[in-house]
Amino acid sequence: MANLNVTVLGGGSWGTTVASLVARNAPITLWARNPTTVAEINTHHTNEVFLPGAILPEKLFATTDLCKAVRGADVIVMGIPSQNFRQVLLEVKKNIRAWVPVISLTKGLELDTRMRMTEIITEVLPGHPVGVLTGPNLAQEIIAGQAAASVIAMEDEIIVQELQTVFKSGLFRTYTNTDVIGCELGGVLKNIIAIAVGMGDGQGAGDNTRAGLITRGLAEVTRLGVAMGGRAETFAGLAGMGDMIATCTSPQSRNRHVGIQLGMGRNMEEIVSEMVMVAEGVKSAPAVLALAEQYKVDTPIFRDVYRVLSGDTSATRTFRGLLRVEAGAESEPG
Repeated sequence: MANLNVTVLGGGSWGTTVASLVARNAPITLWARNPTTVAEINTHHTNEVFLPGAILPEKLFATTDLCKAVRGADVIVMGIPSQNFRQVLLEVKKNIRAWVPVISLTKGLELDTRMRMTEIITEVLPGHPVGVLTGPNLAQEIIAGQAAASVIAMEDEIIVQELQTVFKSGLFRTYTNTDVIGCELGGVLKNIIAIAVGMGDGQGAGDNTRAGLITRGLAEVTRLGVAMGGRAETFAGLAGMGDMIATCTSPQSRNRHVGIQLGMGRNMEEIVSEMVMVAEGVKSAPAVLALAEQYKVDTPIFRDVYRVLSGDTSATRTFRGLLRVEAGAESEPG
């Protein structure tokens, strides 16, 4: 694996963290659009905007030259926000060599098409092996060397086992899975549940309320994920329940932060304007709700979160409504 040249596209917190992990196993190049970020990584081995206080490996080389970054790569890792993902991938297409695997780190959907990132990769780069690296992975903890577990999912069992060794590093344990759809959707859908949980936290809800929302939210995620082709057991694993717990409970969670601020009565424009990083749940909510309608899956939590995000109602009113829903059998929606 040391002979594989890996390129990570995206200089945000998770892209930089993954590049730092890979640096221990293979030659690594990080592409970022911002020249200041690139200069800081190469000169000071830091990325203070996205990973304050972290020291990056000296082996990690950054560049603003996308052509150069892609041309010599044996593996491409996409750490690009969902709404810019296709645009960057179209530039990658001009320089990528045949059969190079492309792995997505992005936990979102393309708004206009409702497509998952691996679907976009397959459409733009037919013939390239595609996969996703996902799980309960908070960048600040991992870059600090704390133990964490992740899943790399690809349909090809041989390639996924080869790439497993590229990403596993120190206390960062990487498992394999062939359920790309389930693993990818777990990462996408839990963001919206985290907003719902944050809305409760922002209004002073207790641990029992949080546990109830996470559990009912996981049931909602699983119903929609299975309807879309994922495997039920995937949502009980790291890419489902694991990611859900981390995103719904951590102070580092961007989506939970959005929910907390909404619960405190602030509006979306104000919240987003103060954030450096993207909260993918905000971007993906309309696409998720449209997919639930398309697949005829009842998703009351998704629906209520979307109504708050779109300004149709307040977080306070919605959260009270969630708590007053008539309870039926646990296997039913609601």
